[in-house]
Amino acid sequence: MKIAVLDDYLKVAQHLADWPSLDSGAELTVFTETLPQAPRERAAALAGFDVIVAMRERTPFPSELLQQLPRLRLLITTGMRNSSIDMPACKAQGVVVCGAPGSPAAVSATAELAWAHILGLFKNLAAEDRGMRSGLWQTRLPGIVAGKTLGVLGLGKLGQAVAVAGKAFGMNVLAYSPHLTDERAAQAGVRRVDKHALFSQSDVVSLHLVLSASTRGLVDAQSLRAMKASAYLVNTSRAGLVDVAVLYRLLKEKKIAGAGLDVYPDEPLAADDPIRRLDNVLLTPHLGYVNPENFQAFYQNAVKAVAAWAGGQPIHVLN
Repeated sequence: MKIAVLDDYLKVAQHLADWPSLDSGAELTVFTETLPQAPRERAAALAGFDVIVAMRERTPFPSELLQQLPRLRLLITTGMRNSSIDMPACKAQGVVVCGAPGSPAAVSATAELAWAHILGLFKNLAAEDRGMRSGLWQTRLPGIVAGKTLGVLGLGKLGQAVAVAGKAFGMNVLAYSPHLTDERAAQAGVRRVDKHALFSQSDVVSLHLVLSASTRGLVDAQSLRAMKASAYLVNTSRAGLVDVAVLYRLLKEKKIAGAGLDVYPDEPLAADDPIRRLDNVLLTPHLGYVNPENFQAFYQNAVKAVAAWAGGQPIHVLN
């Protein structure tokens, strides 16, 4: 049985789970770099494996790729959902898709990162750090969050965690999602508003929605253009929620004050991507779910999924 572990950029997969506990005939290959983008080369890199462990949605598995992987029998995704896997195509091809649950700490980790971005933007931390390293001293006036308005797009567990912190900082917290009710908002201690009000009234908007057909592009040009010139956008959720071309133009033209971004349309972000050259963005490399507890849970549960499947009783089956 040949097993591939994909996108282990931090080189931790082999150390966080007991892969040797699998059948002695199991052969593990860990990919620490992203796979080739060219479809033929990507298929060639994966064609020899019976089992593939994918890291979240880093590597998509459309029908076209799956058809070139006749040996594949088990596809595991870290986490319990993966919109980049063609589930019907897997089922038609006889490929079992299983999830590998993460740690409950992932919610706290992503909320913490969102707040790192919010505070980093208000306090100009990236600019001041660059200035200090080049010999400068106090280049901009930092802002304060107390008394400002935080807009939370999506009031699930993550959105609520971010909202609670906002209230602790003395912020006025607004919330919107397509199905949010006044009752649910009141239970979280925030005020529900419509989408336009959220973007036009907030001093910072933080995104916390699952990407789906109904939420893709929800942060459209009209929403972004409604933002104050002094406002910030923070996205630690999914790039597909946002019209990124419009966001880039508004940032470049300083029509909004800045953005904190942890997610991008194509990941890893290209070294020459123009967003890297803007001086009013705070960029992190999709760290929202990256922490020792979560990765340990991912890989340990992946090992359990392989063992269960090999024993004829697959667990956490998604298709």
